[in-house]
Amino acid sequence: MQELFSKLFIRIWILELEAALLDAEAPSASDIYAICKGQPVPANLKPDVWQACLDVTDRGNQLIHFNEVFDLPEQNTIRNDCQQLVNKLGNDDEDKVSVVSDLESIITFYCKNRGKRYEKGNGWLELLGPLIALKLPRSATYNLFEAIRDIYIPRGDTHSAVLRLLLLYHEPELCSFLDTKRVSPDQYTKGWINTLFAGVCSLPAISTMWDLYFMQADPFFMMFLSLIMVINAREQILSMKDEEKRTIVDALAAMPCALEAEDVTDFCSLAQYYSMKTPSSFKVDLYGIMFGEGGDEKFITHALCLPVSAQELIENTSEVSEYLTGGAPPVEAVRFFLVDCRPAEQYNAGHLKTAFHLDCNLMLQEPAAFATAVQGLWQAQRQAIAAGSEAGGEHLCFLGSGRQEEDRYLHMVVASFLQKHTQYVSMVVGGYQAVHEYFGDEVVNLVDHNSQYCLVCNTSLLEGDPSDASPAQMKNSNSDLLGKIGQAMKLKSQEMKGKLFDYIVNPAVNTNNSAEKTNDKNADTSRGESSARPVFSIDDDQDSDMTMALTQSEEPIEVVSIQQWLKDPNLVHSFKCMEVKVNGYVYESHLLVTDTHIIVLREIQGRKGAAHVIVKRPLSSIVRITSRKKHPDLITFKYGSTQSDSVVISDMDRFLIPNASEATKLISQQIMKQMKSLE
Repeated sequence: MQELFSKLFIRIWILELEAALLDAEAPSASDIYAICKGQPVPANLKPDVWQACLDVTDRGNQLIHFNEVFDLPEQNTIRNDCQQLVNKLGNDDEDKVSVVSDLESIITFYCKNRGKRYEKGNGWLELLGPLIALKLPRSATYNLFEAIRDIYIPRGDTHSAVLRLLLLYHEPELCSFLDTKRVSPDQYTKGWINTLFAGVCSLPAISTMWDLYFMQADPFFMMFLSLIMVINAREQILSMKDEEKRTIVDALAAMPCALEAEDVTDFCSLAQYYSMKTPSSFKVDLYGIMFGEGGDEKFITHALCLPVSAQELIENTSEVSEYLTGGAPPVEAVRFFLVDCRPAEQYNAGHLKTAFHLDCNLMLQEPAAFATAVQGLWQAQRQAIAAGSEAGGEHLCFLGSGRQEEDRYLHMVVASFLQKHTQYVSMVVGGYQAVHEYFGDEVVNLVDHNSQYCLVCNTSLLEGDPSDASPAQMKNSNSDLLGKIGQAMKLKSQEMKGKLFDYIVNPAVNTNNSAEKTNDKNADTSRGESSARPVFSIDDDQDSDMTMALTQSEEPIEVVSIQQWLKDPNLVHSFKCMEVKVNGYVYESHLLVTDTHIIVLREIQGRKGAAHVIVKRPLSSIVRITSRKKHPDLITFKYGSTQSDSVVISDMDRFLIPNASEATKLISQQIMKQMKSLE
């Protein structure tokens, strides 16, 4: 009976999938995933499903632009490699000539169309193997190949650093072993990443894997598939402690060869589980670097551990807090235990209510006291988890000041945890400064925030300017910022540790009262922008990750036709972009610029050509446009108004715009034009 119901269920979703594929508008990858529920696709539907997931159903025949001239310098290499692939595929003799011709045409046109050079072993033909097996027309095969290359194949070797950090996060002992053997991921994953495993797995296994992979519509999913491949071989790898490096690399590289088609579903499910158990904000900064036009890789290649944005940390805590007070359960499977490693006087001048204080200064000055504090940390974490507190999480997230000189001590503390093979270790990018700027004017969310002693609000404490500091501040600035504080501060630190420990293990304790009593009358002027500055500016030095929570409603304003809006006579220009939310989610969107407004149309999945109007803001409300040096295509529009003698930031939107410089220049010109007309 159970087998009968299982067959009936399969038949139902297959019929539903067939119906969706027959619709006038092709279903999106998420639509197909919702129908299939993680099951592989029947062979007869596979071509249509892959084309729908990769959004190439209506792309047309691009090969009509091919002049059929095969004159590339590497043409002989292309032809020979195509012949070898067809021989491996085992096609009938009468088909071989046709298939070889199609393959050579596809590779040659791709090189000419994209300005690429074919290199032996670059993975292109391995990618084409599963596509040729679909027996589609040559033009459709080309469209699939081009889309896979554009969407899912990373540029450069950044993926190696990412995979190592993911391995360090989930399996620190295994990562340490491979580091000791000087085995880096790029040495064994080249045949995995560049071919989406097609270069090392059997065709039946790849056929099933790509079904599930394309439904995910997440280019970073390959990182987690690779992670599972390594983790599954954990015991075998650790047992190779006496083997040479080359032997270990070869064993790792060959791991996917044993993957059978019937194992793929469980394999992908495990990868999805690990993805859910991993902080996701690193993807936002890395997307343009790995899958776009590139950028500064240092923030990830030089990272001590997995980076977490201030947005993700705070959003995660907020979701858990809402859930504990009767709200919906949090979507994320990651729960952070925040460890604030700043000196005591900085911690006492403002911190997140869930933060456990661990003074990194103790590690060098008082090792015994540091060891005791670490034991207290583990005890507090265990009790917080047991009590169901919003501060309770398995994932340790370390927070520094955000200043390099001080955070070198933080790095020593984090390294000590990693050396002990502590699992789930991450660090907040930008430290407390990023957290502070995330809240903006809403610093009431910080416990005991005092603008007089807060180093973000009062930069004179850092500069040591005697003209701006009170006698008490001057005395404090002469002491060591990393721990040499007065007796009063030490007593306050002990008191706060007691309060915090009570809060962590007892979620009913309210620690917000102290924050409500904070005298913060200097905060506005210290963070507000002088009215003497231009209302509008483009700032390429600001870190756009340091954003505040959106105050606008997420409910769409209206549903519209994209083409109809693009034909609006009032439209000055439009830009294809990705809308980036503070929780790390991204949405395909269009940024429209008119004489008076910027408008954002978010594409509706499953309804091609339709969009929600998510943002509609007057140009006059834009007070700043910021980008990042390491990620110039990630643009933040900040909105606000003039109050008294300062500009107050009230909201912001973020976008990944491929031609960001053109967009910001055009919008700035429109703003200046509008300002002149008002004058």
